[in-house]
Amino acid sequence: MKYVIGNDHGGIDLYQPVKEVLENLGHEVIHVGTDSRESVDYSDYASLACEKVLNGKADFAILICGTGLGMSMSANKIDGIRAAAVSECYSAKMSRAHNNANCLCIGARVIGNETAKMIVSEFASTEFEAGRHQRRIDKITELEKR
Repeated sequence: MKYVIGNDHGGIDLYQPVKEVLENLGHEVIHVGTDSRESVDYSDYASLACEKVLNGKADFAILICGTGLGMSMSANKIDGIRAAAVSECYSAKMSRAHNNANCLCIGARVIGNETAKMIVSEFASTEFEAGRHQRRIDKITELEKR
């Protein structure tokens, strides 16, 4: 699988640990985030990363900012993106298994490196269960059309 990582200045410290986890799991990583601690706008990086998912250049996006919330709010405005702001492993698993999330959002200021690694590993190793959950995903897609 291919993952795109987008981060703002607040998420810079988690970029490398997240990248390492994905590569250790055998995934390819594309980086579209900032490499600077200078203030930037998270929405710009959410857009860049999500565009890679929508145009098929990546299968999933991982967005990192200070809390994960700004990235999540931005990403969820983009049709076709189902972004989950997550700070623990169970939600990471359920975001894939039941919600078919194609974008994981985490906050470098609210979780540490080890927690981030566990969350990313859980997200990357969980498959969408489909079945009854597909009906709900279809309804989310319908909401985007309103």
